Amino acid sequence: MKRNKTYSAKSHEVPADWHVIDATGQVLGRLCSQISKTLQGKHKAAYTPHVLTGDYVVVINASKIRVTGKKLLQKTYYRHSGYTGNLKSTILRDMLEEHPDRVIKLAVKGMLPATKRGREMLRRLKVYSDQTHPHQAQVAAAK
Repeated sequence: MKRNKTYSAKSHEVPADWHVIDATGQVLGRLCSQISKTLQGKHKAAYTPHVLTGDYVVVINASKIRVTGKKLLQKTYYRHSGYTGNLKSTILRDMLEEHPDRVIKLAVKGMLPATKRGREMLRRLKVYSDQTHPHQAQVAAAK
């Protein structure tokens, strides 16, 4: 009787594609969950949890993202420098005005694994606040 072996993908066997996503009018959480699935490679048949099988994602128009409810005024981002008394807080509305790319990056970062592989996945995410991006050659080559 022959046994079936479980297929385990190798990172060099699974090509990484490039995806461009327009964030205009899309809800933040729903968009970021789709981005995290693409970065992890869960949309591919050759998905393997311990291997980097995901694709590159370019997000444009990050400043035109939409949030629901009262999140613009109530959602708070915290960062700490490590020194006593240096906890900084920023609400979502201010963060969208100053750094709209960070809003998407932080949301996706929370949806990825907190491991070395998760950090590698996050490096494949490119977020831009407007329409232009320097990845036209990669996106064109992927098609």
